[in-house]
Amino acid sequence: MTRTEAVEAASKCLLVIPLGATEQHGPHLPVGTDTMLVETIAERAALAAGNSFSIVLGPTLPFGSSAHHVRFGGTLSVTTASYYRVLMDLGRSAAACGFRQVFFLNGHGGNHELAQLAARDLALEHPLAVGTGSWWAMAYDALIEAGIPSIRNIPGHAGGFETAVMMAMARHLVREPRPARAHDRRDSPTPRADYRTEVHGSWEAIDGFTDSPADASVDLGSLFLTVAVVKVAADLASFYASIPKPPSG
Repeated sequence: MTRTEAVEAASKCLLVIPLGATEQHGPHLPVGTDTMLVETIAERAALAAGNSFSIVLGPTLPFGSSAHHVRFGGTLSVTTASYYRVLMDLGRSAAACGFRQVFFLNGHGGNHELAQLAARDLALEHPLAVGTGSWWAMAYDALIEAGIPSIRNIPGHAGGFETAVMMAMARHLVREPRPARAHDRRDSPTPRADYRTEVHGSWEAIDGFTDSPADASVDLGSLFLTVAVVKVAADLASFYASIPKPPSG
């Protein structure tokens, strides 16, 4: 896309900006896992949703708020304040280019709240409609149903869920043998928490991955990917349709 094409498309299109991270994902997954997953889902969802309206898919931001993983190595993090400012600057640039609809599609848990804050503040400052969502949260109920009975912790971190999706997307990047963890299975999926808890040293205590990847498989990962793409595409379409459009002519 040239600058002329971008300007011509801006007012009529939804700009989707995928948000990734570069951080440790246990001893078995690549440090680019979050970036690769959100980029793939964004591309497939844009193709699926683009039949009904126009989407401009921006480059994936490969760095995020990952300070909680730095001590493991393999992590390039941006501070909380810096990351918020980056998202604000991207949104301001989009507005200056003429875009009026922007969606931050998030692929890393550490970015989640910061993207929400940036979306709120950008819409206050500029004539923009800004949406944001983490792809696994957007598709959470359908993903939980797809994972039963094998994988119950969604999204987790470098556990069964992410390992399965990476196996389906890029099997050669998943290192074997995968780490095992005893007494990790639950009788039911992990429920959504009513509140958030952060404990110093908690990531070191679990060696940087939340649950055992032993039950991950290519078939499960393919199912998760399909479910996520369908739901993200539907949510992008819903977001775009909900925005009042200026009268034509």
